[in-house]
Amino acid sequence: MKETPKISKIIYAMSISLDGFIEDANGDLSWSYPDEELNKHFNEQEALIDIHLYGRKLYETMAAYWPIVDEDVNATELEREYANIWKSMPKVVFSKTLKKVDWNSRLVSENIAEEVNKLKEQSGKIMSVSGAGIAASFTKLGLIDEYWLYVNPVVLGNGKPMFQQLQSKINLKLIETRTFRSGVVLLRYVNSNSK
Repeated sequence: MKETPKISKIIYAMSISLDGFIEDANGDLSWSYPDEELNKHFNEQEALIDIHLYGRKLYETMAAYWPIVDEDVNATELEREYANIWKSMPKVVFSKTLKKVDWNSRLVSENIAEEVNKLKEQSGKIMSVSGAGIAASFTKLGLIDEYWLYVNPVVLGNGKPMFQQLQSKINLKLIETRTFRSGVVLLRYVNSNSK
């Protein structure tokens, strides 16, 4: 009997404020800095991911910090662990302006949908899209299979929203909730409309 291939999926996971922002009006993210419990959870989740999908801005931020964490005397053991996971993980960076990427990364400068659909054809791959701009493009194209919202107990009032303007609604089904000691609540949804 032939085994049914496992379906690949794309996850969009973000820390957000109660009012739906991923950073405040000044671009500050310090309100979402994880405690030890949440940091450990993030590391465990990262270990399940096969490929990271990045936009230019977040890739540059990550590549400027995580490869040199070992030089930071204030870095925790969990941060060092995350840095090692990040450096070794395959990454696809979508950008029309970057000329070169490092740290086990591959650059794609055109046709996002075609590239992502090729990746999704790989049996059982779990991919994580990171960066608000690229995630908005993926959302509009119906490429995101799961949304993981880490809702922080803070109201920012203004800033960059997790979900940018869409042409149509997204039907979601809640499949998991988890409350952390810090008051952060994970809401995990499956996208009923994903391709």
